[in-house]
Amino acid sequence: MKQNIAALFLTTMFFVMPLSAAEEGFVSLFNGNNLDGWKVKGGYATYKVEDGAIVGTCTPATPGNTFLCTVKEYGNFILKMEYKFIVNGNSGVQIRSHSKPWKEDRESVFGYQCELATSDATCQIYDEGRRGFKHKKVFLDSTPADVRKKAFSTYKAGDWNEIEIQCIGPSIRTWLNGQPVANIFDSVDLCGFIGLQIHAGKAGTVAWRNIRIKEFPACEWKSFFVKADKGWKLVDARFVIPESWSFDDDGVLHGVHTKTEKRDGLVVSDKNYSDFAARVSYKLSGGNSALYFRAEEVNTPWLLKGFQNEIAGSNRDSALWHTAGDKTKGRGWVATNDEYIAKVRLTNDQWNTTCTMAVGDRIVEALNTFETIDIVDPLCEKSGKFGLQLHGGADVKMQFKDFEYLEITPEMRKLIER
Repeated sequence: MKQNIAALFLTTMFFVMPLSAAEEGFVSLFNGNNLDGWKVKGGYATYKVEDGAIVGTCTPATPGNTFLCTVKEYGNFILKMEYKFIVNGNSGVQIRSHSKPWKEDRESVFGYQCELATSDATCQIYDEGRRGFKHKKVFLDSTPADVRKKAFSTYKAGDWNEIEIQCIGPSIRTWLNGQPVANIFDSVDLCGFIGLQIHAGKAGTVAWRNIRIKEFPACEWKSFFVKADKGWKLVDARFVIPESWSFDDDGVLHGVHTKTEKRDGLVVSDKNYSDFAARVSYKLSGGNSALYFRAEEVNTPWLLKGFQNEIAGSNRDSALWHTAGDKTKGRGWVATNDEYIAKVRLTNDQWNTTCTMAVGDRIVEALNTFETIDIVDPLCEKSGKFGLQLHGGADVKMQFKDFEYLEITPEMRKLIER
């Protein structure tokens, strides 16, 4: 699995264009004269405009990281800027971020951060105030060391360096001085403000300039579960064995299946989906289930062949299984991660949320927002249906809510894979 991801990074090339073409569509976020359009949140660092740059300075012995944040929020975009450490410390650029009350009249910031450091951690993706350092994992990305080192070899200490951050749907990518670094899929936030961080500590002064952004059309989640005048219903999907399924007043879909029924009870999408993110929250009280994707209807008792994002009520939740068809063999377990899944999954009487993100041959699984699987699979199906499963021949009792998807258009995919 790690070899596949390393290959993905090493084969990704930075597309160099003439300056006029590369900058087409970009607008400046900083006027070079004052901090109009920006707001300070968090701690006690200071920001000023000096020689056409924003300069942030740590205030020692004060609590909390400080952020200079855009008033406007941004969803899908390419963000470019130059930065340099005037006094070494720690910093970062927040993207798709948010804030909440902290103390007195101050707010704490949380969300994705492109790390700025004086090490090869630069341009990795940290989750400020949320998932950073959880389950002994500092960064959201698992960028190979050789990729980080190659990018950091371009770093100019005490001088200006350029970073580029791209957010397109669930994809987040970064570059340092034109060299690719992080390349992750994460579905937690699709929109939020941009912020320039000064980390709390003993020292640190950072300057930023030439801050510009190119925006792209927003994308949104669409639900298969919709509230109607007479209760909840499926939209763009149908039930197989309808008597196994029922909605309650809160929009929770209950599935009950007995071992005497050899067929799978299913929710199946009406159409095929190629590149996407799909997620659902679930409780399992017995039996076995799955979130199908890129699946094909077949003449078998289990009715679908293709990929399953596994729901087993065990350390195989969100592992990747491939099911056989009537004329084709299945591949069984394509990818598992039992030890890490055991850390992030909740007990079966709590809501767990599983998510699959797929673009081309790359498939990423996440459980409760933590990435569990990230592979490049040339043998994968390229398109197919979504499904929720009640496993045939078993006593199954499931609850599902918030079954939704986000389509990735060909234009979005082109940017993600550039």
